[in-house]
Amino acid sequence: MITPTRVSYAVLAVTIILAKLLHLGAPLLVVLFSYFALRQFYFFTRRKWLALALFIVVVAGIVTAGVYFTRVAILALPDVADTSIPSASAWAQKRQIDLPFTDFESLRQVVVGALGEEANYLRNFANVAKATTTNLAFSILGIVAAASLFFKTGLDPYRGTHRVKNNLYSICCEQVARRFRDFHRSFATVMGAQITISLINTALTAIFLMAIRMPHATLLIVVTFLCGLVPIVGNLVSNTIIVFIALTVSLKLAISALVFLIIIHKLEYLLNSKIIGDRIRNPVWLTLIALILGERLMGIPGLILAPVVLNYLRVEMLTVEVPAREEEVELLSR
Repeated sequence: MITPTRVSYAVLAVTIILAKLLHLGAPLLVVLFSYFALRQFYFFTRRKWLALALFIVVVAGIVTAGVYFTRVAILALPDVADTSIPSASAWAQKRQIDLPFTDFESLRQVVVGALGEEANYLRNFANVAKATTTNLAFSILGIVAAASLFFKTGLDPYRGTHRVKNNLYSICCEQVARRFRDFHRSFATVMGAQITISLINTALTAIFLMAIRMPHATLLIVVTFLCGLVPIVGNLVSNTIIVFIALTVSLKLAISALVFLIIIHKLEYLLNSKIIGDRIRNPVWLTLIALILGERLMGIPGLILAPVVLNYLRVEMLTVEVPAREEEVELLSR
């Protein structure tokens, strides 16, 4: 008979494989992030309902900030383009560079032309909207699932009511729960390192924003920290917002911000591989390889899950004792 331990390892492996094949990496991350955040709030409040309330407030705040920045960007984009394009045109003319646009309308036509015909553009927009709606729905389900796990953990809540106490189903449920608990512990370990990385990135960005007197600097610092909790991609999101805000001031300020943030973004790979590598006790080169493979296999979710899986494999293999051969015993005794 197959042992429950082997079943539990198979269930965990199948879950990760299905997340890749069915493009459910983002919902899986939402569950992990949400459960991690709920556990952190519970650590400080010691009240589960209070922890859930704080978590809902934070999520609502993040969603509100995202909607606000999106609305501001859409409304301000024409004015930013009309302000920045003349400066860009003058800069290009001095260097004898011909730009395919002279104002916002011509820039829009260039972008639409690059994407294809108008029909294709609308089709692509509809696909993006559909994917966004689907991911949003899955994210809400992931948050609900994480909250459910937070309040009532366990795959077999009626364990004590079964006629056969040590039945195969209950034992398998215990082993599966243990595997996922250990996997989440590895996720929490990596997230602890990611918080350190985000704090370093936020401190450097805050110094830069204060030095150039960027508008909405305080809000941008908060956004940088929250986005920094997501490896690599979080930096890209916060950097885009900062450059866009800088564009509302001047093209020169936007270019300065872009150069600074590109440097920070390049350092992000080294910070991820070094700090996370030290936290999970893996060499930098191995963590880098895991990040690259994760990104190629699952995209952004794979980039986040790669060090988690790497740490989980190391921790699990450390618990397995392999009998030493006679030659190895002789070498160890010397």
